[in-house]
Amino acid sequence: MILREKAYAKLNISLDVTARRPDGYHEMLMVMQTVSLCDELTLTPGGSGVRARSNLHYMPHDERNLAVRAALRWREASGFDGPEGLEIDIRKRIPVGAGMGGGSSDAAAVLRALDRAAETPLGPEALAALAGAIGSDVSFCLTGGTMLATGRGELLQPLPNMPPCRFVIVKPSFSISTPELFRRLDAASLRIHPDTAGLLDALRAQDLPVLARRMYNVFEDVDDRRMRSIRQIKGELLDGGALGAVMTGTGSAVFGVFAEAEAAEACCAKLKQEYPFACTAEPVGPLLQTTDVNG
Repeated sequence: MILREKAYAKLNISLDVTARRPDGYHEMLMVMQTVSLCDELTLTPGGSGVRARSNLHYMPHDERNLAVRAALRWREASGFDGPEGLEIDIRKRIPVGAGMGGGSSDAAAVLRALDRAAETPLGPEALAALAGAIGSDVSFCLTGGTMLATGRGELLQPLPNMPPCRFVIVKPSFSISTPELFRRLDAASLRIHPDTAGLLDALRAQDLPVLARRMYNVFEDVDDRRMRSIRQIKGELLDGGALGAVMTGTGSAVFGVFAEAEAAEACCAKLKQEYPFACTAEPVGPLLQTTDVNG
């Protein structure tokens, strides 16, 4: 049976790093949002082993690809005894190296698709545990919606849905290495932290203008020359009518929040002429219902 599943991108509405952990990871405090920009996955039984292929020739085909890793982990956990071969075709639309969770979302989509088709599914809680073991962002990408993420990003608390809005997402020509930016963060003295409590209050009140003003990402405060380009994109989004703008994850994508679709489309059209990637997107609600998103 051929399975098809969408892998939705994520945005960090806010991102704070509160401490470095003994295990080398960092304690995170993030408000995360699923958006309509997505990769499209097709899972086809056949061949030998689990392999991925993509419209991007440089994407790994083996277990270095999180989608392949997710399929193998699901098979192991479920005791799968069906056909050995599985081909995962990934139509990439989420920019690579953008801080939008593309690889993690592909892995999460594989978990959802395989479990939905199984005669004896593992269920949401077991899937959440698998997702957390595959990668920090996979947990959020599995469940989706609007979430408060803590720990490494795998501990999730559902939040009220994002108010109706449009996002304009822009990625410059460069990407930013996540490990490199964390090293720079560890060497920095952060001056500003997000007002996460104020942002959550605005979310509960469905006050989009206040919410947009509370958005912040501590990585923007890191000493890195590329942050000048990030600030420039933010300025262009604000000049185009965004209520607020912020970098997502460790970048390099930046997004603005718009109250009106028309203004978002006009701003996006202008930025497409300047940057290699620009698109509009909408908030997406939960992808997987679970009573315990922490697994």
